[in-house]
Amino acid sequence: MSDNKIHVVCPHCGAVNRIPREKLGAGPKCGKCGHALFTGQPVDLDGASFQKMITRNDIPVVVDFWAPWCGPCKMMAPAFAQATAQLEPRARLAKVNTEVEQGIAAQYGIRSIPTLMVFRNGQVVAQQPGAMGPADIVRWVSQFV
Repeated sequence: MSDNKIHVVCPHCGAVNRIPREKLGAGPKCGKCGHALFTGQPVDLDGASFQKMITRNDIPVVVDFWAPWCGPCKMMAPAFAQATAQLEPRARLAKVNTEVEQGIAAQYGIRSIPTLMVFRNGQVVAQQPGAMGPADIVRWVSQFV
């Protein structure tokens, strides 16, 4: 962007914030609700927030498609959280429960879980099935930030 400001969707209220790129690492807060835009934790997405999160962020959005009954998903959850703390604010990491959001899972052809997808401007730019450790997640996502 010519004015060096990027759009970041608030994980709390869904407002789209314009943040100077150089201020991303300075703990920016939402202009609408006042909460931190980056918490170091993955954001849980539902049908209402998913589309806005993947289309309105100017940073890549990494989505973990998972289910509560999935053993590998449960094993990967702490690794995904650790990776979030390392990758923010260069990327937004989020989770979609495929049991609750079956329509989203079907839309993106999720056949095995966990599956990670990287979105830019609403488009899938990368997909990785299977559980990974925190270092592997960071290394994989870093290609796209």
